[in-house]
Amino acid sequence: MDLQVAPEVAGHALPSAAALRRYARAAMAGHRSRGALTIRIVGEPESQALNARYRQRNHPTNVLSFPYENPPGMTLSLLGDLVICAPVVEREAREQGKPVEAHWAHLIAHGMLHLLGYEHQDDAQAQIMEALEIAILDTLGYPNPYLLAEPHERRST
Repeated sequence: MDLQVAPEVAGHALPSAAALRRYARAAMAGHRSRGALTIRIVGEPESQALNARYRQRNHPTNVLSFPYENPPGMTLSLLGDLVICAPVVEREAREQGKPVEAHWAHLIAHGMLHLLGYEHQDDAQAQIMEALEIAILDTLGYPNPYLLAEPHERRST
């Protein structure tokens, strides 16, 4: 996997590029063996601006996924971009009583599944995506994130 990490925020304990790569590879297992991925780590102002522009929600969010779509006639092995808001990740982990590292792993897995085409617009889709996230996190040695989260926090991304 070709991974580019662009940390655009200071003052936060961020996972290493190796950890981010491990989380992303775990999410890709069984789906794709290769692909280029950019993970941009931002603060709340940029997350809010992107969330407002692309999702019409005027607040910062934990992860945004921007899948790459090949133009007609091209076949590049690009996955897309993930934009993760470090302060939101830290706040959610604290509120949900999770280790920050486990929440980073969950959000990378969640975002990667979006890049691979999964959605959670309805309950059936959400159940599929959540089951995949649980399985991915299990391979990484992290517990089921939905046992720790409150029900209203499930599909917040």
